[in-house]
Amino acid sequence: MRKLARGLFTAISVLVLAAGVQAQSNYPNKPIKMIIPLAAGSAVDNAARVLTQKMSLGLGQNIVIENIAGSSGLIGADRVAKAPPDGYTLGGFNDSILTMLPHIYPRMPWNALTDFDPLSLAATIEWGLVVKTDSPYKSVADFIAAAKAEPGKLNYSSGGNGSPQHLAMALFASRAGINALHVPYKGATPAAVAVAAGEVDATFQGLGTVTSLIQANKVRLLAVSSSKRLAQYPNVPTVDESGLKNFFFNSWFAMVVPTGTPKDIVDRLNSEMRKALADPETRDKLVALGVTLRGSSAQELGVATKAQFEMYRKLIQDNNIKSD
Repeated sequence: MRKLARGLFTAISVLVLAAGVQAQSNYPNKPIKMIIPLAAGSAVDNAARVLTQKMSLGLGQNIVIENIAGSSGLIGADRVAKAPPDGYTLGGFNDSILTMLPHIYPRMPWNALTDFDPLSLAATIEWGLVVKTDSPYKSVADFIAAAKAEPGKLNYSSGGNGSPQHLAMALFASRAGINALHVPYKGATPAAVAVAAGEVDATFQGLGTVTSLIQANKVRLLAVSSSKRLAQYPNVPTVDESGLKNFFFNSWFAMVVPTGTPKDIVDRLNSEMRKALADPETRDKLVALGVTLRGSSAQELGVATKAQFEMYRKLIQDNNIKSD
């Protein structure tokens, strides 16, 4: 009986293993979900929708985007971390989620470096300082001068405490030697709309979030925080050439999967993302959103995440940025 039981156990194990291998070789055989822990209309969300549309064609299955905003990305990222590692749940993250939040929130429900496997760096997102179209501030110099004249009077919006918008403006204010009031909103898009509505004076935003507002003449881009002027905004100066020397800030959009996702699935997804980034039509759409296309191996994203994780640890501590 023992031999029979042992034989049955071995046979069942082989069948289970074979079924798993077959499931992976047939991947994907159903729609894939990408969780974006940010509001719809954010820079990452806009870029992800363009990219995944092309990836879906290559995979032969739809990639369905689910926006789960809240707590600067903690809630949505938690859903990715706890999802089955089977390739049917992806995370579309900005760098804040992996490299900033862990240093801001004292109790994290997941570990940024161990609960996610890197898939690929998709793109970097260019940023800029934005005000309402009829704002009296016509330049970075105007904004800084007004803030110095009346410390604490000017305010700015962000997507929440510890969000990239919060960190970008905190660093800008620190470098400029000004004091501005932080007004957190529930997501980058509401923070941008708040500027257009005149609820706050300014915001530092990924350009993909504010492109439609700029085109509709509801907000004005004072300066971009890239190292050089952008082709889509040739008349907009950089923050550096506006007087705040050597101030540069951007963010990146990356794809991750729950830890333990099979390597062949990671490789397949990485390959389809690179193909999508190489597609001319997709590239044009992303560039129009203020996105610089990247693409990387999973290993390269892992190295970049760890390096930026340590860099932001110091910046956040030095600027005393904390959650509520």
